[in-house]
Amino acid sequence: MQKYVGAHVSASGGVQNAPLNAHRIGAKAFALFLKNQRQWKAKPYDEDTIAAFKDNLKQVDILPEHVLPHDSYLINLAHPDPEAHEKSLNAFIDEMTRAEQLGLKLLNFHPGSHLNKISKEDGLKRIAESINEALDLTEGVIAVIENTAGQGTNLGYRFEHLATIIDHVDDKTRVGVCIDTCHTFVAGYDLRTPEACHQTFAEFDEIVGFKYLQGVHLNDAKPDLGARLDRHESLGKGKLGWEVFRYIMNDDRFNGIPMVLETIDSTLWPDEIRALYALAGKTS
Repeated sequence: MQKYVGAHVSASGGVQNAPLNAHRIGAKAFALFLKNQRQWKAKPYDEDTIAAFKDNLKQVDILPEHVLPHDSYLINLAHPDPEAHEKSLNAFIDEMTRAEQLGLKLLNFHPGSHLNKISKEDGLKRIAESINEALDLTEGVIAVIENTAGQGTNLGYRFEHLATIIDHVDDKTRVGVCIDTCHTFVAGYDLRTPEACHQTFAEFDEIVGFKYLQGVHLNDAKPDLGARLDRHESLGKGKLGWEVFRYIMNDDRFNGIPMVLETIDSTLWPDEIRALYALAGKTS
C-alpha cells in the first residue's frame, strides 16, 4: 500500500474536468465539489457528464476510491429547525446520490452546528440520524465526517464528537472520518513534533479508531494551537511546520486513502505534492 496525495481541484465547466485538473498538478488523489458549494440546488448530471468523468478518471489513472468529494458548505445536518434541517438533509442526499452516479466511494462533509438552540449531544444524534436516512436512500458511498476547527457552534472538533456520531450510525461499513491537520491543531490537538503526533493519533485511534479513517486534508494552520479558528496556510508556512506531514507520509496507517491539500496558494500545489512524496522514507 502506498500514499495517494493530491489537492481539492476545480470542477469549473463540469465535474468531468476535475480528474484532468488533478493530473496537471501531479496528483494521485483529489477532492472536488460535486456542484456549486454555495447554492442549494443544481441541475442533475446528464449521461454524457457522468461518462466523461469516469473516462477521464481512467485516463489519468486515479481510482474512484482516491477521490474525496466535498459537499456544500450550506448543509447543516445538526440544524435544530425542522424545516431548515430537512432542506439540509435533502441537499445531503442529493450529494450522496451524485457521488454514487459518478461511481465514487466517499462523500466528505462537515458535521454541522447546534446554533446554541439544542445541546451538543442532541446535535450529534441529529447528524447521525441524518446519515442513517441518507444511507438508506443511496448505495455504496461512505459518509465521511470531517473533524472541524470548532469555530462558533460547530460540532466535530473533538474526537469524542466523531465517535458519538459513528456510535449512532446503523451501518458502520458506510461511515468514516476525514482528519484535517489544520482543524485538528486549532481544535487543541498538538501535531508540531513527532511525539505530539504520536500522542494525538494514539488518542484518535483509541477514541475513534483508524479503521474509520477514509481521508486526510493536509493543511498548515495560521492560528495557534487551540485557537478554534479555521484558517489554512501553505505547508511549512504556518504554526504546524513540516513535522506532522513527515509523520503522516511515513505512517502506514495513512496508506491507501486520499490525502488532499486545501492550502491557500493553489500555484504551490505541484511543489507541495512533490515535497510530501519526498518526505516518504525520511523519518527525521
